[in-house]
Amino acid sequence: MQQQDTIAITGAAGFIASCLVSYLNKQGFSNLILVDDFSNEQKSANLAHKQFESKVHREQFIDWLKQHPNKVQHIFHLGAHTDTTEMDYEVHKKWNLDYSKGLWEVCTEQGIPLVYASSAATYGNGEYGYKDDNQLCASLVPLNPYGRSKNEFDIWALQQKDAPPSWAGVKFFNVYGPNEYHKGRMASVILHAFNQIKANGKVMLFRSHHPDYKDGEQLRDFIYVQDIISIIVWLIEHKPENGMYNAGTGIARSFLDLVRALYASLQLPEKIDFKDTPEDIRDKYQYFTQADMHKLKAAGYNKSFYSLEEGVAEYVQHYLQEHLYF
Repeated sequence: MQQQDTIAITGAAGFIASCLVSYLNKQGFSNLILVDDFSNEQKSANLAHKQFESKVHREQFIDWLKQHPNKVQHIFHLGAHTDTTEMDYEVHKKWNLDYSKGLWEVCTEQGIPLVYASSAATYGNGEYGYKDDNQLCASLVPLNPYGRSKNEFDIWALQQKDAPPSWAGVKFFNVYGPNEYHKGRMASVILHAFNQIKANGKVMLFRSHHPDYKDGEQLRDFIYVQDIISIIVWLIEHKPENGMYNAGTGIARSFLDLVRALYASLQLPEKIDFKDTPEDIRDKYQYFTQADMHKLKAAGYNKSFYSLEEGVAEYVQHYLQEHLYF
């Protein structure tokens, strides 16, 4: 990417995309087209003081691209309907499948490199593992409509003979970091735990309902948002083989590990209790995720990842304690 390039970012007011905007600004990029619906006032602070060329409503963006051929040189498609508790598949289908198809077709017609957000939710219970092998996508069984919609677009993309000049679908694992204050129930466990400590001094974690896991020992691949930004920018700049790429650390850690890192960052004694996992998500709950990162590394990505302790410390001490944004 060159600093004079015009870069479009969908979901721009959201968590990961607004961090990408900030990162690109710090690298000298200001020719940014920000795409979202911009109606959520809680998200407005994510874009405060950011530099960009223009905002385009997500409903108009595909037509806008057609009306401005050759305007955009790169697209990061990070916008999606991300509520994993939303069980109406049609909502997910509209934004995560149909919209993405329309964007893909314009990128193909105009020769625009595309990096888009898939999700580790596509892996379901992990019965096929967590390997970003293109051939595995058709076999995966996601646990909820969100994961299903993401996986169906991955499958569709891999079937297309006509494609953008370079493209990557990135399977984000458990991302945490600044600019997620607006996410409510869908925010990271770290943010929820921080707020619980502020409110009453202790953290409530979900009790295990699986015989193979003790309470708090459910495992996730937690990845700091700065590492996500590094991966997706690398993918659009280096253009490795088209297809799916995992974005995790490759190391699963427990929720107890996470909360202990949080207490250590706050220099407070640990107080942890457990509650039942809500019934509406209990049968869709993943007890283990861990990204297989061999493919990205084999493609040439050689940067080290934040450890859980390093990422939590930076998030808490540089952002959460003062309610700051990246």
